[in-house]
Amino acid sequence: MAQNLLQIVLPPGFDTQIQDLVEEGTHLGSWETLNDDAQSIHHILLDSAEVQEVVDRLENRFAASTGFSVLLLPIDASLPRPRKEEKPEEPELALTPTLKKKSYHAKISRETLYGTVSEGVEPDRVYFAMVLLSSLVAAFGLIRDDIPVLVGAMVIAPLLMPNVALALATTLGDMDLWRRALKSNLMGIALAFAISVAIGLFLESDLGGEEIVKRTAPQLPDLALATISGIAGALALTAGLSGAVIGVMVAVALMPPLVTLGLLVGMARWSDASGAFLLLAANIICVNLAGVATFLFMGVEPRTWWESKKAERATRLAMTVWVVLFLILAGILLL
Repeated sequence: MAQNLLQIVLPPGFDTQIQDLVEEGTHLGSWETLNDDAQSIHHILLDSAEVQEVVDRLENRFAASTGFSVLLLPIDASLPRPRKEEKPEEPELALTPTLKKKSYHAKISRETLYGTVSEGVEPDRVYFAMVLLSSLVAAFGLIRDDIPVLVGAMVIAPLLMPNVALALATTLGDMDLWRRALKSNLMGIALAFAISVAIGLFLESDLGGEEIVKRTAPQLPDLALATISGIAGALALTAGLSGAVIGVMVAVALMPPLVTLGLLVGMARWSDASGAFLLLAANIICVNLAGVATFLFMGVEPRTWWESKKAERATRLAMTVWVVLFLILAGILLL
């Protein structure tokens, strides 16, 4: 059972109010200390599934209070093993439809999810180095028609976070994260494309290997693969799992067609390059569309009602655009 420790700092006089916000039976343990400024520090051990609801209550009550802060710490294990008492269920008749709680299926809190994605979306030197290396490895794998080498390129390709960040930003209506994710995506794609074009300019091979041919003639199963990759990436993050293996799935959908496109453009094989471009565009659309749908299904949403309204508009618009583009590309593939 995954656990988190909340460290809640409150100014003097507010400590008695916190007990009302942590319902009996929801926490696995709690204790209180004081710091040098006479501020109360409440430590609450929670099942990870309970964190989001408690954090939302705390922020709604104390967000405007000077000196209030919350630290969310992951707990690998604790002794003695905590046992949470079952809380009696309240009668359904006591709640009107407008007051019922919205389901939240994600295993980690919204704040933890946002922090993980936001940190991984910055285009720093390591990101560019990994794009460079994965592009080179993928190019040589395609040239040699060597599947193990291609798999190696997918392992090191850093394409998971920027694409999942786009989906999360769309779900939350966070334009700042959306702009940063889009910038990171475009810069990574541009670098990989430029490297591949440069390699293609000096190639004397005709690039007739099976791995190249498969990516110049996209089919509907390719869209299914990209959709599954987007779902897997979003699920991995909301479940608190490592994104390394799931990142390989996203790289399967994006890195090989991107490098194939660059190689073919460098060789001026425009007809084949158009097929690779179509596959790349379709995969990007499928990954993001599936990511947004998965986040919505898992109950990831903004905290306040006005943020929810803004996010709802942004999500509706983005989903409409993604679906229209998906249908257009699917129609082109069918024809």
